[in-house]
Amino acid sequence: MLFKDIIGQEKLKNHLIQTVNNGRISHAQLFIAPKGSGALPLAIAYAQYILCHNKDSENKSGDEACNLKFEKLAHPDLHFSFPVAANDRVKKHPVSSLFLEEWRKFIINTPYGSLFNWYQKLGIENKQGQIGVDEAEEIVKKLVLKSYEGGYKVMIIWMAEKMNISASNKLLKLIEEPPEKTLFLLIAENEEQIIKTILSRCQILNIKALSKSIIKEELIKKFQLTEYDAEKIAHQSNGDWNKAIRSLNQNDNEDVFERWFITWVRSAFRAKGNASVIQDLITWSDEIAKTGRESQKRFLHYCSDFFRQAMLTNYKANNLVFFEAQTTDFDIRKFAPFVHGGNIEDIHTAIEDAIYHIERNGNAKIILLDLSMQLTRYLHQKEA
Repeated sequence: MLFKDIIGQEKLKNHLIQTVNNGRISHAQLFIAPKGSGALPLAIAYAQYILCHNKDSENKSGDEACNLKFEKLAHPDLHFSFPVAANDRVKKHPVSSLFLEEWRKFIINTPYGSLFNWYQKLGIENKQGQIGVDEAEEIVKKLVLKSYEGGYKVMIIWMAEKMNISASNKLLKLIEEPPEKTLFLLIAENEEQIIKTILSRCQILNIKALSKSIIKEELIKKFQLTEYDAEKIAHQSNGDWNKAIRSLNQNDNEDVFERWFITWVRSAFRAKGNASVIQDLITWSDEIAKTGRESQKRFLHYCSDFFRQAMLTNYKANNLVFFEAQTTDFDIRKFAPFVHGGNIEDIHTAIEDAIYHIERNGNAKIILLDLSMQLTRYLHQKEA
């Protein structure tokens, strides 16, 4: 994967190229990036530029054999670590090396794919993947050995916030004082979930979400969309290339999320002072709780975005509103006045708390019903 294959991020590409050209490669770097912004393909392109001694960002101008190995993601000095869990094939002690075939196909087919897409690939949507102590031990074993080709060894740790405490502590010393010519590239979406001792040992690079104009330009170039269609998808993608592709292929479950959301807010609004409607919220909570935890978390993130869009609609910030309801009897403009500066922070906090407890294997029915009862109050809260 070459730098030219990465969408946007020109400033960061130039920075990474210069670190190589100037011989100033930091041994541990942490890419903090929102979903769909391209951190993983960017890290792979950086590794390829280093290991293959490429001379520029546009061509495979270095070691031809090395570049061929990278095309198959099979270079012996390129290592990956990523969240895993036991599945039908791997029953116990799951580690990344047992899933390399699936991983390579995942990157080649969906380089901007999300954690949920990866769990779908493994068939573990109902589980919480992690990077555990078994994985950390494998990383140590790989990196204490000399490189196969005499240059750098690169370890890319994707979704580094999924490292548990034991794994993080086991890798601390290695990240702080790695063997010669060993490069750690950590990728994360949530900096706050990484322990501070890991953060302090890494050079942090913040990657921005893709701009609407860049996504629009790429959609027109790659898929020959009309300017109108490209503009619409780019607007709805909210900086996430993976979401743009899902919208293009109409292979997304956000229509289901929309139905869940509209049912939820309507019931929550009617529930104040109407005990009979509480049963509707209980039924709703039961339905969502039957899905996997990753689906629940994705839905709650969707809800958070929906409320934010409603508030922007309320305050007439129409240039920032990308939501278009597929449900014919729902108008966001009529819902928007109930989401404002007086309650948006409370709503957002309640959703984040629910996500936190679901991540920690709390009872989803109870968590979602409690969130629903809070929403009942917040939707009737007046703006100060």
